[in-house]
Amino acid sequence: MFKNILVPTDFSEQSKHALDIAAKMVRCEGGTISLLHVIETISGATFDEFEGFYTKLEKRAWNLMDTFMLPYKDSHVKIAPKILYGNRTEQILKSALDHDINLIVMNSHKIRREDPVQGWGTISYKVAVLSQCPVMLVK
Repeated sequence: MFKNILVPTDFSEQSKHALDIAAKMVRCEGGTISLLHVIETISGATFDEFEGFYTKLEKRAWNLMDTFMLPYKDSHVKIAPKILYGNRTEQILKSALDHDINLIVMNSHKIRREDPVQGWGTISYKVAVLSQCPVMLVK
């Protein structure tokens, strides 16, 4: 059912939990996980203006990506890592469309009863509302 799963990551423990869930799902289906990290670019500036800064961020992200995928090294889970630049929400949605993703699994915050409206502008909320494929939010 869900053979191509996209897991956006910020390398937090919460996004590791989302990866764990996706890994269990693809093990059953024999699918692939696209593990995506998006480096947010500075709005209103050209890439060239901050190229050195972005290069350092990308190098750091690849090191974190390797560490993040290490627990799955000997498993039968196929993980395709990718790092992109740009707006996180836009790049997640574009990547889902470009790679025929069947499901996006990503972490989300818990809603606080005393302030249920807070967090409606989060990346996970935007992706869930705008995605053309199903989205599983992990809390």
